[in-house]
Amino acid sequence: MSRIQNQQNTVWVRNGNAYSPIETIEIVGRLGTFKANMFPLKVFCSAVSAGCLVSFAGGATFVASNIPWMAENTPGLVKTLSSILFPCALVMIFMSGADLFTGSTMLTGVACLQGRIPWYKMLMHWFICFWGNLAGCLFVMAIIFGYGGMFTDPAQVKVIQSYVYAKQVVPEWHHIFIRAIGCNWLVCLAAYLGLAGRDLMSRAMGMWWPVFCFAILGLDHVVANMFFIPMGIWHNTPEVTVGLYIWKGIIPSLIGNAIGGGGFCGMYYYFMYLHGQDPVPIDGIYFPADLAKLEEGGALPQYESDDCVVTTQEQKK
Repeated sequence: MSRIQNQQNTVWVRNGNAYSPIETIEIVGRLGTFKANMFPLKVFCSAVSAGCLVSFAGGATFVASNIPWMAENTPGLVKTLSSILFPCALVMIFMSGADLFTGSTMLTGVACLQGRIPWYKMLMHWFICFWGNLAGCLFVMAIIFGYGGMFTDPAQVKVIQSYVYAKQVVPEWHHIFIRAIGCNWLVCLAAYLGLAGRDLMSRAMGMWWPVFCFAILGLDHVVANMFFIPMGIWHNTPEVTVGLYIWKGIIPSLIGNAIGGGGFCGMYYYFMYLHGQDPVPIDGIYFPADLAKLEEGGALPQYESDDCVVTTQEQKK
C-alpha cells in the first residue's frame, strides 16, 4: 500500500496485483531482519528443511533426464524439461518459510544495509544456513535416495555420472566462481519477484522463470551442488572425490553466490530504491523503528504511487 497526501486527509493507495519495486525491497529487508533474529536452532532446522527440498527437486530433475529416446534424439528438450521442474525447489522453500543460504545473502544483506541488524548477525545467519542446507541435502541424498534404493538402474546411474563429471571435473575453478555469481543473481531475483506477489500463483510464477534460466544455463548453486555432487560421489563418478568437491564444488560457488545475491541483487535494489529515501510503509504499516523516528519528526513523509483503489484515513478507522 502506498501513501499520498492532499489538503483534507491522507489517502492510502493499494495495488491489487503486486507490490511496487520499492515496497518489495522493503519487504526483503523486513524478512531479512526477522530471519536474522530467529533462535539459532530454529534457523538450523529451517535450513535443514530447505536442503531437503532442494534435494527432492534435484532428484526429480534426474528422473526427467532419464528418458533414453529423448536424450538421444532431442537432448535440448530433455534439458528444458528438467530445468522447468527444478524451480519447484525455491517455490517450496519460500512458501514454507525455510531458510536457504543463497536467499539469505540478499535478505539479511539488505537488512544489514538498512541498519536493522549488525553485520555479525548477517554472517551468523549465513553460517547456520550453510551447514543446515548441507545436512538436509546429504540426508535426502544418502538416506532417502541412497539407502532407499533409488537411482540404481544403470541408465539412471549413467545420467548422474555424466552430469556430475561435466559439472565438477570439466570446468576450471574460476569458471565455477563466475557462474555462481550469475546463478545467485537469478535466484535472488526470483525471490525478489516472488515477494512482490500478493497471492500464491503470482509468487510462484515470479520465482519460477529466473530459476529456470539458471538451471538451463547450467550455472552453479552452492546448495544444489550439495545434492548433485555428493550424489555423483555416491555413485562412484570417475575423478570426483570429496576433496575435489570441497575445492571446486563448495568454495567457488559459495563465494560467487554470496557476491551474486548480496551484491548484484540485494545491494543493487537497496541502492536503487531505499538508499536516501524516506521510510516505506507496507500495506499502511511502517517498520517499528522507522515509525518511531517519524513520530519524533512529527509528520509522515509523502509517498507517491501509480497504484489504484483508495481508502481514506477515515475509512481505515
